[in-house]
Amino acid sequence: MALDVSPPDPPSLTDPQSRERYEAIDVDEDAGDDYRRDELEAMLADGAWADGFEEWTTGTGLTESEFEVLVRHGLFDQLDFYWHPADRAVGYRVPDLSDDAREALASDAAEVESELESLCRVVSETLENDYLLRDE
Repeated sequence: MALDVSPPDPPSLTDPQSRERYEAIDVDEDAGDDYRRDELEAMLADGAWADGFEEWTTGTGLTESEFEVLVRHGLFDQLDFYWHPADRAVGYRVPDLSDDAREALASDAAEVESELESLCRVVSETLENDYLLRDE
C-alpha cells in the first residue's frame, strides 16, 4: 500500500560534510571539492525532491506513524546529496537514527533505515535521470 503523505521540505545541502564522512568517496583521489551542492539543492527545490518522493511513496512499506517519527526527529532534513566527481553521479548519505528515534520506532528501526536509504536512492536517480541530464 502506498504511503499517502505530503512530502516534507527538501533537505538543505548548504552545510557540506568533509569528504572523510563519505565512505563511497576515495579520499585519496584528487577530484577537488566540487560536490555541486548549490546546484543539487536548487534542483531538489525545483521538483526533483517532490518527484522522487512521490515515486518512493508508491512502493515504500513505511507507515504514516513511522513517517511522522522521521519528520518529528528531523531525519528528512539531515539527508545529504552530493555530486560524486569520480563516478559522475549523485551520491547520498542517510543519517543514523538517534536513540530517541530508535526508541520511538522500536523493532521497526532497521526497516525504517532501509526505507530512508531507498528514498535517497530514488531521489538520486531522479536527479541523475531527469534533472542533471537537462543541464549537460
